[in-house]
Amino acid sequence: MFPLRRNRRLRTNESIRSLVRETILSPNDFLVPLFVVEGKGVKDEIPSMPNYYRYSLDLLEKEVKELWAMGLKSVLVFVKVPDNLKDNKGVEALNPNGLMQRAIKVIKNAVPEMIVMTDVALDPYSVYGHDGIVGNGMILNDETSGFLAQMALSHAQAGADFVAPSDMMDGRILEMRELLENNGFINTGIMSYSAKYASAHYGPFRDALDSAPVDLIDIPKDKKTYQMDYHNRLEAIRETRMDIEEGADIVMVKPGISYLDIVREVKNMSEVPVAVYQVSGEYAMIKAASERGWLDHDAVMLEQTTAIKRAGADIIASYFAKDIVKLLK
Repeated sequence: MFPLRRNRRLRTNESIRSLVRETILSPNDFLVPLFVVEGKGVKDEIPSMPNYYRYSLDLLEKEVKELWAMGLKSVLVFVKVPDNLKDNKGVEALNPNGLMQRAIKVIKNAVPEMIVMTDVALDPYSVYGHDGIVGNGMILNDETSGFLAQMALSHAQAGADFVAPSDMMDGRILEMRELLENNGFINTGIMSYSAKYASAHYGPFRDALDSAPVDLIDIPKDKKTYQMDYHNRLEAIRETRMDIEEGADIVMVKPGISYLDIVREVKNMSEVPVAVYQVSGEYAMIKAASERGWLDHDAVMLEQTTAIKRAGADIIASYFAKDIVKLLK
């Protein structure tokens, strides 16, 4: 008696494996993070993120055109703010001629069809490195939410297609949606970092923007009072549902590979697209291990990114986007 079903028939060779493949990556899956700095002619490699760079505005234009030519159609913009412009309330974030606002205009002028999403958070502007206004030894939720709404409006006025609040303050999506609507930006989308965990995987990113929390006695030394506890699962569902109810157009889970169970949970309950951020620590670990010859860089990169999509991601923010698209072609 032989088995009637031999599943290995569908694995016989690459042709049949590709024919029945369930999860396929394409350039349309990716959102490309971009780090922007002041200056001219600056392409500054981030030490803890090999082969990833901070760009001045003139070279940002060139990079965006290259991304578009490769079929990458969406970018997520972060800025490295000079120390002399940082304070507790993030006043520089509302400067209509600030670095973020100028970066948005440069990208849209270079490639008008490029989807520009912008980081909405105080940590790049904060003298304390926190995502919110600090007061009385804590991160002030409501004051921060109101300010973040103003920041989102400033980005919309500069030409952003989507604003992406990454702060995890309660109620900030509703405040942003109402302020955008009241000012006529009815088509400006919100991609909310809905399930953003207090993860140890963010270190290289904070190096890239010089935005790590300052260790002072009278303020929180980390972001655990607003970013989520990584022990929790159901909390991610509550957070995501609230953001959708408040007007989020896209919801995000962050980080990626350690949170695939959360990605699937969110995908199963969400009626809006789900984004996942494959974060700097995930990138750096693959780079470091491959440099030592401990693993195959491209194979692990593709396997982990495919796993993120297989878990339910509609959009993947990844520092590997260019490398993956080159391999796919």
